[in-house]
Amino acid sequence: MIGILGGMGTQAGLDFCNKLAILNRGKIDQEYPLFILYNKSDIPGRPESIGVQTKDLTDKNFNIKSKKKYQLVLKSLLSGCKSLQKNKCNFIVIPCNTAHYWYDDLRKKVNVPIINMPEEVYKFTKKKCKKNSKIGLLATEGTLKTGVYNKFFDKNYNLITPSRNIQKNSVNKAIKLVKLGNVKAANKIIKSSINFLIRKKCKKIILGCTELPIAIFAFKSFKTVKSSKIFLDPNLILAISSMKKYR
Repeated sequence: MIGILGGMGTQAGLDFCNKLAILNRGKIDQEYPLFILYNKSDIPGRPESIGVQTKDLTDKNFNIKSKKKYQLVLKSLLSGCKSLQKNKCNFIVIPCNTAHYWYDDLRKKVNVPIINMPEEVYKFTKKKCKKNSKIGLLATEGTLKTGVYNKFFDKNYNLITPSRNIQKNSVNKAIKLVKLGNVKAANKIIKSSINFLIRKKCKKIILGCTELPIAIFAFKSFKTVKSSKIFLDPNLILAISSMKKYR
């Protein structure tokens, strides 16, 4: 059984479940995958809980306030993972990119595998893009700051991110609008960041916040999402990886 730690945000978790179901449509109920979604929406805000680039709790630069914020999120994520573990889930997925900043510490304390979303996106990209290609990354400032994608991509690819102004006025606003339920406005406002990365000649664009596929594909068919030649949807890639492991 697949354990899904959601609530970051709620629509992103539901989007993952929807993709998981659509990818594996059966003729009868019993052919669909078994999964539990824990919509743990009370996890403290991930981007707001990242004070510095390092999370080494022994580092003197990681001040007391940052340590406390880091530990509060870790405690909440761990509680969610433990609940899924107790409910006999064979492995866990977390449809939130920024949450993977806590991945290493979670793995130390959870006894079932946790699929690493950024790593799965990297493996998928390797099959689609030549080495040293320019890859665009749209994500929260927390994801950009902590380098959860850079950790995998920097050796073989050139990650391109929006300018500070576009990040603030396009990406950040689009993410917030999806969380507020205003997907139509999010769809409109995210276009300037996409155009920026296309002008930078990016071969692919990672939608590195799980709200962004909702904004970009809101008015398109699932077939269009799956066949996109430019966008890499981590939620979709995670759903595909989950089913490979599930089977």
